[in-house]
Amino acid sequence: MLDVRGLSAAYRLHRALDEVTLRVNAGELVVILGANGAGKSTLLKAIAGLLPACGEITLDGEPLHALPARLRVEAGIALVPEGRGIFGELTVRENLLLGAFPKRARDAEAQSLARVLQLFPRLAERMRQTVRTMSGGEQQMVAIGRALMSAPRLLLLDEPSLGLSPLMCGELFRALARIRETGVSILLVEQNAKRSLAIADRGYLLENGRIRGSGEARQLLDDPVVQAAYLGICPTTQLAKVPQPTVRSGQW
Repeated sequence: MLDVRGLSAAYRLHRALDEVTLRVNAGELVVILGANGAGKSTLLKAIAGLLPACGEITLDGEPLHALPARLRVEAGIALVPEGRGIFGELTVRENLLLGAFPKRARDAEAQSLARVLQLFPRLAERMRQTVRTMSGGEQQMVAIGRALMSAPRLLLLDEPSLGLSPLMCGELFRALARIRETGVSILLVEQNAKRSLAIADRGYLLENGRIRGSGEARQLLDDPVVQAAYLGICPTTQLAKVPQPTVRSGQW
């Protein structure tokens, strides 16, 4: 599916990504964990073509790193950015239909819309509502629904639960699990490490622009150092015995 090798990016003199290598297999949900400023959003933007980067990006063996963002969308990549990026003055219907603009999505627009409304029944009740009048959770549904309207093979999600209530967070993560079940691969950057690892297949640890480790989601959930760093758990006796994460190296 997605293969990223030796990906590096910088903001002027600041190196934000340094030789990042990762993989997302078909039908997988992979989560990127890291502190603020680790380079997580930069990684998604570089994959989506919104930020110049050096390295190799391939999707099902087809090279993408030389393509502009619009052609990466046509290849099957869709990004839901942090902050959603929706059109607040337009209705739910108008926002969703804009997602079907790519050529790859136009013929199946009606089927895609039906799937989105099945995934998010609340949107079916609000198709004529102006998006800016909706709650944060409902707006996030619109943002994800619009991305799905482009018929993606790979969905990139940047902090989708940010600012949502616990109730809406639960609904969001259940929706992400259902999206993965349809065969759409997901690369997820998420502040809620516990919930994201609970539905993920694998995860990567990103620190200062570098992959510091990777592993199966259950392995990461149970690792004492990961628990202390990302889950707010501090088993001090275990930490004393495990100075380094037990997850694998990030190099494939």
